[in-house]
Amino acid sequence: MLRRLALTAVVSLAALATAVPVSTASGPVSSGPVSSGSVSSGPVPSAVPTTGPFAAARPSLGPLPLPVPPLPGFLDGGEGKGAGEANEVLTRLTVSVENTGVAGADGTFELECGPTGGSHPQGQPACDRLAEAGSTRAGRQELFRPTPEGTMCTMIHGGDATARIVGTWEGRAVDTTASRRDGCEIARWNSLVPVLPDVR
Repeated sequence: MLRRLALTAVVSLAALATAVPVSTASGPVSSGPVSSGSVSSGPVPSAVPTTGPFAAARPSLGPLPLPVPPLPGFLDGGEGKGAGEANEVLTRLTVSVENTGVAGADGTFELECGPTGGSHPQGQPACDRLAEAGSTRAGRQELFRPTPEGTMCTMIHGGDATARIVGTWEGRAVDTTASRRDGCEIARWNSLVPVLPDVR
């Protein structure tokens, strides 16, 4: 009787093992105990079909497209800032001087800086002076600024020399005059040497 019951149990277990698959996952089943709150480290079945008529509809992911950078100036038809604009001379002045009494000092001269050019007789020293003044905030504000109205100046006459400077200095517009009619104007003229001739 006991042998018959044992045989029936074995046959039932064999039939049950045949009807139920071992695992629904593609990987092996862990044989160890699973504690509460732990997550199985085995692979998780994918919800995306890999076979059958819907497999072809699965999107193919690839690298995201990168934004196209702007073209350099020499390739964008001249709309951007090209090499020619980057090398543009930012200092170009016309210096007109009269009544200095110094040979070769009177006349109208062109001065360009970066690179140095023009007909100015002291081109490189003049550009160096402009660069020195442009390196400080006070120099940029004061170099070409006229003497403010009402300034108390010593009554010293430094001669009849007059000058006018017109153009651009480091990209800023310049249109100023200078003389040596009093102490303030003499000091201002001297601060512009060698852009203006030294007549001391």
